Amino acid sequence: MPHIVLLGTCDTKLHELLYLRSQILDCGGNDCKVTMVDVGRGLVKHEYITITQDTLTNKYAPKEHPENVSTLSRGDVIKYMIICTSNWLRQAYQDGTNDRSKAIHGIINAGGTGGTSLSAGVMRAVLPIGFPKLIVSTNASGDVGPVVGEADITMMYSVCDIAGLNYLLRRILSNAAGAVVGMAQVYERSLKITNKQRGGEQQKKRVGLTMFGVTTPCVDKIRQYLEEKYPIECFVFHCTGAGGRAMERLVTEGVLDAVLDVTTTEICDQLCGGVMDAGPHRLEAPLKAGIPYVISVGATDMVNFGPRPTVPERYNDRTLFEHNPTVTLMRTSPGECAAIGEYIVKKVKTFAANQGSVQVVLPKGGVSMIATPGGPFHDAEADEALFSAILTGLGDTGVRVLVDERAVNDEGFAVDIAERLVQIMDLSKEGRT
Repeated sequence: MPHIVLLGTCDTKLHELLYLRSQILDCGGNDCKVTMVDVGRGLVKHEYITITQDTLTNKYAPKEHPENVSTLSRGDVIKYMIICTSNWLRQAYQDGTNDRSKAIHGIINAGGTGGTSLSAGVMRAVLPIGFPKLIVSTNASGDVGPVVGEADITMMYSVCDIAGLNYLLRRILSNAAGAVVGMAQVYERSLKITNKQRGGEQQKKRVGLTMFGVTTPCVDKIRQYLEEKYPIECFVFHCTGAGGRAMERLVTEGVLDAVLDVTTTEICDQLCGGVMDAGPHRLEAPLKAGIPYVISVGATDMVNFGPRPTVPERYNDRTLFEHNPTVTLMRTSPGECAAIGEYIVKKVKTFAANQGSVQVVLPKGGVSMIATPGGPFHDAEADEALFSAILTGLGDTGVRVLVDERAVNDEGFAVDIAERLVQIMDLSKEGRT
């Protein structure tokens, strides 16, 4: 029996939300359940609203700073309702985890930019990756990066505004209802399968790998080697900013058992203003968790920008490389590489809960496909600044730092760094598949 949460601002979009609710029930059949949650600014009473706005703002408001929603600006209302709704949803999700009869299996919202921002904020804050999340939005045809973030929110463009029902909006909302019901049904079935597996079969260890185009041969070999030789399932993350954040979020959620962070290029974008910045907390989650963690410096020779005209003027005299028509790479300088090394050192020293579970491996023969001798980004001085900063900075810690003479994409380097992670994970030779 799929149970779906419908979030919406009932003071402005009640009729449209009620139609969406009816379509969800039509698609889901007699066993389907919809919990309708009013996240609007004004109080609305209706028999189909399960969780009213005043319930959210009274029972689930932050105790230290309760607010009168009617006195807040529109932007502050959204921020405040994100907090209240997140508190409710967190409790509802946890209740369903403890008692399967109360479980929820999907969540949907339909709204404009304000409702989209609100509902997405709630979904990102509370629900794990893998839980079905769908937003029908007037904003879905634009830049949805800030809306989706590192979460797996599905966006559907409403085409016309969600302001009055017409044949087109009815069709789109009906499609959305079918989509969320389908996702919820599959998710519900997967939970039953997962529970059966937990009761019998031995689960494979889950290892996160970070990859970029210029480190793909290395990561492909690591994945192949680990999955063929050991009871390991690999999760590869593309280091586009959101990729690094997603990997770290899955560590925080307890999904990943170990991480081989081959490609730490997002640090370059964080420090130099590139477009694939994962934020200032990169590296922290695996270190805090104390899980087996091998760090390398793949693709730290580059900062990412868009098409060539988008590169900031202050970098006009730098070595640039057109990776493709939409991505321009800039070679990191010796000073920037030293800063990247210092960033890694600081994160390890500050956040490593278990220094014995952390290793750093430095591929001296080249940190990317284009940074090897003869390549457009080969710069021995910059590489040396990076390696020296890490070797010096971690020299007085319990963290093992290894210098490997091979390039990051050397097949032998890939196998050896994979084995280093296996040793930290304590997977014996008898544990090979």
